[in-house]
Amino acid sequence: MSDRFPMVALYAPADRPERFGKALDAGADAVIVDLEDAVTASRKEEARSMLGAFADEWLARGPKRPSVQVRVNGSGSRWHDDDLAAVAALPAEFGIRLPKTQSAHDVRTVSDAVPGRQVHALLETALAVERAFDIACSGVSSIAAGEADLRSELGVPAGAEGEPGLAYSRARLVNAAAAAGLPSPLMAVWADVVDLDGLERSCRHGKALGYAGRTAVHPRQIETIRRVFTPGAADVERAQRILERVASASADGTGAFVLEDGTFIDVAMVRSAERIISAARPA
Repeated sequence: MSDRFPMVALYAPADRPERFGKALDAGADAVIVDLEDAVTASRKEEARSMLGAFADEWLARGPKRPSVQVRVNGSGSRWHDDDLAAVAALPAEFGIRLPKTQSAHDVRTVSDAVPGRQVHALLETALAVERAFDIACSGVSSIAAGEADLRSELGVPAGAEGEPGLAYSRARLVNAAAAAGLPSPLMAVWADVVDLDGLERSCRHGKALGYAGRTAVHPRQIETIRRVFTPGAADVERAQRILERVASASADGTGAFVLEDGTFIDVAMVRSAERIISAARPA
């Protein structure tokens, strides 16, 4: 299991044990076991009871297994407390994906209830987006948008037609994460599992905004997401040249940080180069 922040995270319904193995072997960096939207109200308890079976399958995969988050039901729902209690009995590596996060207080309440767990906050309302920096500074391991509810509140159409209307919210989360020292967020799911061209266009837009990857709802989406967010060969080569030139200048004491094409290298370029090399490295 890699300690690096995931590029691709795949949702898996907690009440479908026949899908557990497929989700773990699909090639995602993380699996999000879903107790919330993917599970009907009548099956919440049953889904919760299956978390142990998922944990057993995960443990059987050995050190190369993906990381895991459990999306619990939101604070204030009648299932929330029981979900947290169930997560507390799972391996310590299992993080909590907290939907409907409205404030830093929501995060701290969960962290107090289940100490030692990573909490990944989903911001799904206009108010949460406006509070993105406060939430990012609340002790979370990451923030991300839940765009289905956000689209509805903003009056933004579903699918490609609504992409421009999400640009502000998406950019605000990237900025809040960076300002708080968190990893770049993962984009929200692309709901149409057949429209891979639309998924690719949306991913490219998100990458241009600073996103590092995306969540998926079907294994067929993983390859497209990874291809878009993995740096290209030319980008990797240039990043390597930057790092090599910095190391060479430091070794010979020249202090001259400049590439062969005359481009001067500053600290920001070095950080970007390190990010590119990290993203290009297999998880």
